[in-house]
Amino acid sequence: MSVNFSEVERILPLVAKPGRYVGGEQNIIVKEDSRVDTRVALVFPDVYELGMSYLGFQILYHLLNREEWLAAERVYAPWSDMEALMQKRGIPLYSLETKRALSEFDVIGFTLQYELHYTNILNLLDLGGLPIRTEDRPEALPLVLAGGPCAFNPEPLAPFVDAFLLGDAEEAAFEILRLVRIAKHEHYDKATLLKELATIPGVYVPSLYVEMRDAQGRLQSVEPIEDDVPRVVEGRVVEELRPEFYTDRPLVPLLETTHDRLSVEIMRGCTRGCRFCQAGIVYRPVRERPVSELVEHVKRALDATGYDEVSLVSLSTSDYSQLGQLLASLSVTLRERMVNFSFPSLRPETFTPEI
Repeated sequence: MSVNFSEVERILPLVAKPGRYVGGEQNIIVKEDSRVDTRVALVFPDVYELGMSYLGFQILYHLLNREEWLAAERVYAPWSDMEALMQKRGIPLYSLETKRALSEFDVIGFTLQYELHYTNILNLLDLGGLPIRTEDRPEALPLVLAGGPCAFNPEPLAPFVDAFLLGDAEEAAFEILRLVRIAKHEHYDKATLLKELATIPGVYVPSLYVEMRDAQGRLQSVEPIEDDVPRVVEGRVVEELRPEFYTDRPLVPLLETTHDRLSVEIMRGCTRGCRFCQAGIVYRPVRERPVSELVEHVKRALDATGYDEVSLVSLSTSDYSQLGQLLASLSVTLRERMVNFSFPSLRPETFTPEI
């Protein structure tokens, strides 16, 4: 069920940056209800400008929407002015694609990029008309999931999230959603669905584990409550960054975002092992994309978006083994376009005359 968007239109002139709440961006994907039997809300628990800058959302959004039976739609946190008016008018949190209320999705998937987002997640569940605690959501669907780097420490959100996905989502997301599709058609109860989810590698279901504490209340371990539940959940790793993971038609935002440029992942993982960097540990091993593939991808994506800046994204871009060759090839291919390049993370000692 979609919200009454005419009610939303009445309050848009009263808020800052109304473009955050309307959708309709270039390269948006909107599917007809008759073609879809499973819907997932991809929720970024912060404002539009930050969420639209997140490459992981672009990857999952386009990857999931390639399946005809599946629709992935985006939801962002409203700013305080919009939130207050939505609460006053009784407007639930909704997706940008079809203006569907959050509670009407089969799966609600949050990305956990920062710990400061945790309270936002609880607020967004409430804005969507859903009970905050998983124990107060007795139905199997909607299923509340969470992933991203902070999912590797899931316990702070365990009372509120049905299941966590640890590690890379490009393959595991389809395994989860195929199971949800079966559960929906065969009317699984929540206990059955969660137990089946726990068999998928990389999925942690908090309700199937119990915390073991000492006499002083200090956490000693987390143990499964049943024998067929895995004792250790290991993060998922895709062995290869395949071309189909990346779209040539990324979404183009309606207003200026935090990183207002084309973002292209050139490699994933890092070998440096810096003690302050969680991502450098949890996203190992290093996987690189080929230069020829990257050049063609950048060219097609620029054609589809009109951007004049490209960010070559990784945890340590100057550690990409073919960076000099990549820059040389891109410079030749894009010479007439006057395109700028940006690098999110560089180590000074890795600069070479070629770069």
